[in-house]
Amino acid sequence: MRRLLTALACSLFLCAHAIFVCGPAAALVGGAVNADQTIARHVVMLVGPHGFCSGVAIARNVVLTAAHCVPAGADYKLTELDAARQPVLKDIAQIARHPSFDADAALRQRVTADVALLRLAEPLAAKFMPAPLAAPRRPVAVGDLLMVAGYGVAARGDGRTGGTLRTARLAVTGQPGSLQIRLVDPATKGERPGLGACTGDSGAPVFDDADGQVAVLGVVSWSTGPALSDGCGGLTGVTPLGRYRDWIVTTAAKLAGPTP
Repeated sequence: MRRLLTALACSLFLCAHAIFVCGPAAALVGGAVNADQTIARHVVMLVGPHGFCSGVAIARNVVLTAAHCVPAGADYKLTELDAARQPVLKDIAQIARHPSFDADAALRQRVTADVALLRLAEPLAAKFMPAPLAAPRRPVAVGDLLMVAGYGVAARGDGRTGGTLRTARLAVTGQPGSLQIRLVDPATKGERPGLGACTGDSGAPVFDDADGQVAVLGVVSWSTGPALSDGCGGLTGVTPLGRYRDWIVTTAAKLAGPTP
């Protein structure tokens, strides 16, 4: 029913018009809008041998993403577009997965600590800005609206729609807790195709902007199609950060190193 959002067999390359094109994969579907600069300055795209994911900068040289995006034994890069929209690949020097992350549990679509931190070999470009983590707050409640921002294609299986950061405002549904939050398009309720995360949105930040300031509340881990079918545009599964916040803060500080 649920599926991990890691893109399979996706090759990232530059076409004649300097646009990223990927194989069969998908991201925020259902008519998600392009992100504005207040959001785009926080979000990055990651590529590896098995596909691509999204992530969010939480320091000049540290990115937060989903642990299932960066399994051990492979090489990953952070991808930026320069002023000419040509890809610039940046090395990742170190990966720290949460010690409680269970890859087998993730493959069985079970709840696990699906968070990881990446230390970049070089700081992000000046156009990027670290996003704050959400402060401890009241638990999210059914009906709360949260913003998801991720890369990938906007139509499942259509690689021509990839390479653009898009956002969607989704509503909390089900029984939200400290281990998992489920989001749904408030217009379709997950009963028919609507807004939702898909393949390229693994690790995408889920922002709380209720007070007018964006802060990272969680990361995207999985999706379903409408009515719990396979695919996208139904439920979006989120790993909330509250339970892992201390580990993220401590580990990020160690990875970031001394601040100039």
